[in-house]
Amino acid sequence: MGAKLRNDLGNIHIDEHVISEIIGMSAMECYGLVGMASKSATSGLTELLRKGNMSKGVRIESDGDKLAIDLYIVIQFGTRISIVAQNVIDKVKYNVETITGLKVEKVNINVKDVRVQK
Repeated sequence: MGAKLRNDLGNIHIDEHVISEIIGMSAMECYGLVGMASKSATSGLTELLRKGNMSKGVRIESDGDKLAIDLYIVIQFGTRISIVAQNVIDKVKYNVETITGLKVEKVNINVKDVRVQK
């Protein structure tokens, strides 16, 4: 799927995987975030994703140059969930809009687990 931008010289197509990687890396910069979680936890267990698979914890819906983002995350025990979530939202929105030029309409945070960080 991906997203499309139009300018005077033509069209720009940005693959969904590229946007997902930007989102995953942006989220991981935030304090209190242990990692990204898999979108589908059918077994009831939350899988913590490794660096190369962070895009599996991201769902993107695009409407032209506008994005709606769903993030599935694991938060560090002892941190305030609302503060961490707001920091992730702000960081992801800023980085995606700055790097791609796309407009982020909303970022939904789904906290899948809380873990003790060693």
